[in-house]
Amino acid sequence: MDAGPALWAGIVAGYAVALPVGAVATYLVAVAARHPWRVGAAGALGIATVDGGYALLAGLFGAAVTRLVEPVAVPLRVASAVLLVGLAVHGAAGAVRAWRDRGSVRSPRTAPPRDLTAPRAFGRFVAITAVNPATVLFFAVVVAGGALLPDAGGSPPAGDAPGLGLLGATVFGVAAWVASASWQLALALGGTLLGTVLSGPRGRLTTALVSSALMVALAVVMLVR
Repeated sequence: MDAGPALWAGIVAGYAVALPVGAVATYLVAVAARHPWRVGAAGALGIATVDGGYALLAGLFGAAVTRLVEPVAVPLRVASAVLLVGLAVHGAAGAVRAWRDRGSVRSPRTAPPRDLTAPRAFGRFVAITAVNPATVLFFAVVVAGGALLPDAGGSPPAGDAPGLGLLGATVFGVAAWVASASWQLALALGGTLLGTVLSGPRGRLTTALVSSALMVALAVVMLVR
């Protein structure tokens, strides 16, 4: 198909996936608030990379992606929620330890926790984004349903809707990546600015505990919806 419709559909779909603030976005802001900018930016690009990759897969294979993912959607959602809760507990525990050790000259934890490097942040956010089946299912529905790409599957039955072809799928995936990356980087920048404002021990503790509580709440919502 033509690259133009795929480009605009990818941008719209990328923002549609990225804009709702969920547990992963909350965790990104928390990480960016407690680490240098490059760490938050790497995490943001990790999320966008998964979004773009899933968009590419959906563009290439259409409704076949839905048929492949739907049988394992529930286990993946449970795994995603458990992983997010684990990260929330780890972050809260680290912040509490740093708070307790803030007056100790013997402990290196008096400084803000900086346990993540940029490559580790990228890998961590790729992992926690990849196990969420909702993203790939959304892109597959966009392609197979033809809401944004009416030429993608108009004639075949909905269950057999084809992909967009190599060019269309590539443009769709890259556009979704650009849209997602722009929003995730904005969230990371917001987290960095928040960390600058709340740079004292009490501010870091509050940021970590609030973000951890939100992550747990959103993980529970992910399980029960």
